[in-house]
Amino acid sequence: MSNPFVRIVEPLDPKQPLKKFFNLSKLEDVRYARLPFSIRVLLEAAIRNCDEFLVKKGDVENILNWKVVQHKNVEVPFKPARVILQDFTGVPAVVDFAAMRDAVKKLGGDPEKINPICPADLVIDHSIQVDFNRRSDSLQKNQDLEFERNKERFEFLKWGSQAFKNMRIIPPGSGIIHQVNLEYLARVVMDQDGYYYPDSVVGTDSHTTMIDGLGVLGWGVGGIEAEAVMLGQPISMVLPEVVGYKLLGNPQPLVTSTDIVLTITKHLRQVGVVGKFVEFFGPGVAQLSIADRATIANMCPEYGATAAYFPVDDISIGYLIQTGRDKEKVMCTKKYLEAVGMLRDFKNSSQDPDFTQVVELDLHTVVPCCSGPKRPQDKVAVSDMKEDFETCLGAKQGFKGFQIAPDRHNSIVRFNFEGCDFELAHGSVVIAAITSCTNTSNPSVMLGAGLLAKKAVEVGLTVKPYIKTSLSPGSGVVTYYLRESGVMSYLSQLGFDVVGYGCMTCIGNSGPLPESVVEAITQGDLVAVGVLSGNRNFEGRVHPNTRANYLASPPLVIAYAIAGTIRIDFEKEPLGINASGKKIFLKDIWPTRNEIQAVERQFVIPGMFKEVYEKIETVNKSWNALDAPSDKLYTWNPKSTYIKSPPFFDGLTLALQTPKTIEDAYVLLNFGDSVTTDHISPAGNIARNSPAARYLTSRGLTPREFNSYGSRRGNDAVMARGTFANIRLVNKFIDKQGPQTIHFPSGETLDVFDAAERYKQAGHPLIVLAGKEYGAGSSRDWAAKGPFLLGVKAVLAESYERIHRSNLVGMGVIPLQYLPGEDAGTIGLTGRERYTIIIPEKLKPQMNIQIKLDTGKTFQAIMRFDTDVELTYFHNGGILNYMIRKMAS
Repeated sequence: MSNPFVRIVEPLDPKQPLKKFFNLSKLEDVRYARLPFSIRVLLEAAIRNCDEFLVKKGDVENILNWKVVQHKNVEVPFKPARVILQDFTGVPAVVDFAAMRDAVKKLGGDPEKINPICPADLVIDHSIQVDFNRRSDSLQKNQDLEFERNKERFEFLKWGSQAFKNMRIIPPGSGIIHQVNLEYLARVVMDQDGYYYPDSVVGTDSHTTMIDGLGVLGWGVGGIEAEAVMLGQPISMVLPEVVGYKLLGNPQPLVTSTDIVLTITKHLRQVGVVGKFVEFFGPGVAQLSIADRATIANMCPEYGATAAYFPVDDISIGYLIQTGRDKEKVMCTKKYLEAVGMLRDFKNSSQDPDFTQVVELDLHTVVPCCSGPKRPQDKVAVSDMKEDFETCLGAKQGFKGFQIAPDRHNSIVRFNFEGCDFELAHGSVVIAAITSCTNTSNPSVMLGAGLLAKKAVEVGLTVKPYIKTSLSPGSGVVTYYLRESGVMSYLSQLGFDVVGYGCMTCIGNSGPLPESVVEAITQGDLVAVGVLSGNRNFEGRVHPNTRANYLASPPLVIAYAIAGTIRIDFEKEPLGINASGKKIFLKDIWPTRNEIQAVERQFVIPGMFKEVYEKIETVNKSWNALDAPSDKLYTWNPKSTYIKSPPFFDGLTLALQTPKTIEDAYVLLNFGDSVTTDHISPAGNIARNSPAARYLTSRGLTPREFNSYGSRRGNDAVMARGTFANIRLVNKFIDKQGPQTIHFPSGETLDVFDAAERYKQAGHPLIVLAGKEYGAGSSRDWAAKGPFLLGVKAVLAESYERIHRSNLVGMGVIPLQYLPGEDAGTIGLTGRERYTIIIPEKLKPQMNIQIKLDTGKTFQAIMRFDTDVELTYFHNGGILNYMIRKMAS
C-alpha cells in the first residue's frame, strides 16, 4: 500500500527535485499549528512511515488530535531515525542478537534476518575507571588497564560491528556517548533515501535525552526495546501529555547551567512529569546556549519526564556550524525547518503552541546550588549546604538522614597518608570529580572551572593529597580548549589531571580510595563525601565508602576539594589561608561571566571539533589492533566469564504458550519508595563476599580480576548473582542495609540470589513488593533480566519509572500497580503472605486483576500493560521472543 500522504511531498529545492520532504505545513489543518513542536516530530515520523504494516492513517489522525486525545491512553507507533548505545548496554544487546541468530536458525529461519535495520551507533565509554589519578600519565595508564580488563568484551563488540550491518562502533577513548552525539553524531535533519526529515533517536542510556537540547527528539529506552527498534519494530507508546516549561528572565552572574538544571529537577519532581514530555519555551530560552540546554535536557530522567525538548532555533543552527558540521548541509537543515514550520523563535509568543499544562521559572531566581546527599532532586542552596549536611547527620535514616548519634557529630579520625598526618571527620571530601557529559559538554562551566583553578593556584591554594581528584571530559574537544586557553596546567596543579574519556565516577567507576582513607572512614563510621559534576548520586553508586554524594557544577567541585569539607559556609568562611597568612574566600577567585565568555569566544572554535572528530573511529591504536572473528554466527567460549549465551530463548517454540495464573508466590523482597535500577542491578564494584564474587572465584579469578558488574553484563551467570546485590539495599524484611532477604520456608537470612535459588529449586514463583518510583535511574535492561532469571514473575508497586516498566514488559515480568489511594499499608500487606495473581483469559491494557492471599484476603491491582502491543509481547513471553518468532516465520 502506498503512502496516502504523497500529496504533501515536495522538493526542498527546485534545483534538486530528488531531495523531497513531507511539507506538514501544507496539511491545511489548523490543528498542526497548535501542536507542541515535540509532537510535530512524532507526526512527521508517522506520516513518513505510513503504510498498512507500520503506521496506519488513523495513527496520524490521533497525533493531529493530540489536544483532544492526550488524556485517553491512545496508543501510537513511533519509528525513530536512529539508535545509540553505550557499551554497558551495548554488550548485552549484541549478546542477545548473537543468541537470537542461534534461536532463529534452530527454528528453521534465516539467522541473518537478525540484523539492525535502523542505523545504530555504539560508543564505548563505560569501561574505563579512575585507577590512576594525580599524575601526568594517568590517562595512558587507565586506558591501558581498561584494555587489559576488557579485551574480550572489545573483541566481541568488534565482531558485532563486522557481523551486523548498520552498526558502527565508536572506540574507547573517544568520549561520552551523549556528548559525542551532541557534537558529532546528531544530524538535526536527516537526509536519507531522497527525503529530508527530522532527526530522532532512542538510546539504551537514560540520558539520551541530552540531545533534546539541540532540537533532536530523543529519549532512553530499555536495551530490550532498543533491540526491537534496531530490528525494525516501531516503539508503541501512549501519546504523551506535554508540559510547557516557560523560562523567563536572565540568570544571575554567578549562576551556572548546573544550578539551573538542579533547580528545574527539583521543581519538575514536585510538578510530576513521569511519562510526559516537557517542552521548553519562552524568552528565557533564548538566553541559554545549546550547551546550557543540553545540560537541562540531560537530567530529564532525574525529573522523571520522557523527553525534555528544546525546539530548533537560530542558536541551534549556529551550534551546528560552531561544532564543524558541513555549512551547506546546515543551510539545508534550516531551509527544511523553515518550510515545515519547525524553526522556533522563542521571543515570538505567537509561535507558542498548546500544552497540557504550563509551569514557569524566572531564571533570575536561580541561586548557586548542589543536590544531595542521596538523590538528584534534593537541591540545596550553596549558602545552606553546611547547615543542611549537619541536619542530615542526625536525621532519621533516609534520603536526607544518616542517623548519627549527636555525641558523634564532631568525631575526628587521624590517619597517615604518604608520610604526613591528616584528619577526617563527618563531611570530609574524599572524592572530587569533574565528570559526566551533563557538565563536561558545556564550555562555560569547564572554562569556569579552569579559570577558578588558575586563580586558586595564583593565590596559593591547594587540595589535600589524599582527596581523589579527577577530570574525565566527555570528548577530546574539551581537553583541546582547556589546553589552548592555558588553564589545563592549573587544573593539573590542583590534582585535576585528565584520567580518561568516559563516564567514570558518574557511573561508579571511581576506582579505589587510598587504603588509609578507607580505614579511617571505617574506623570512625564516618559520613565521607563525594562531590561530582554528574547527574546521579544514589546510595552506593559513586563509591562504597562515600555515604553522602553531592552533584555540583565543575567550579564548585574544585571549591569543595580545596575546602576539604562540605561543612563550610563559603560566604562566611575562607576556602583556605595562603602562605602569607591571608584568608582566601570563594568570591575572591570565582570568575565572572564576562571572563568566561571572552575565553570561550576565543578558544572554542569549529576547527577543534573537525580535528577531533575526523579521526574518531581510527585514532585508538589498541582498538585497531584487536583481532575479531568474522563468522556471522558467534562461537561461544564456554570458559569465558564475560560473554555467555543467555538462557532467555532456551526451549522457545513457534507456538505461543497461554499465560497462566501465578499461584502461591512468595515475596522475595519488600521495598519502600525510590528503589533505583542501581539497587536492582548495580554497575560498580563486585563485593568480595557476594554470590557473584564466589562464582568468579570458582572460575579461577582473583578479586583484582573481578572488574565491575557493568563490564560483565554479557554474562548472565554473573548478572543473575549481581541482581539486588547493592550494599545499600533496604529490604523491609531485614533490619539493616544489605543485599539479603529471608527465605520464608526455612526462616533463614540469605543473600538474595541464594534465597531465589532455593525458591526456584522448590518450584516456588516469586514477586517483589515496592513503593513509589520503582526502577528510577538508569535504563539498564539487567534490572529486568536479572529478576526474570531469579524467578520473579511480577512486581507490585505504587508507581514505576517509565523505562523500567517498559523493560519488565520486555522480559515478560508483569508490572502490577496498586489502585489509586491504595498501598501495602492500606491493604495490610506484610510481604510474608503468599500471593495468587489471577491472569484472565482475555486481557486488556491497564485492566484490573484479582490477587488472592493465603490469608483469605483478596484485592485488586492494575496490570500495567499499557498498550495492545505490550500485551502481544506478554503473550510471547517478552519482546525478544516475539521478534524471534516474527523473523523465523
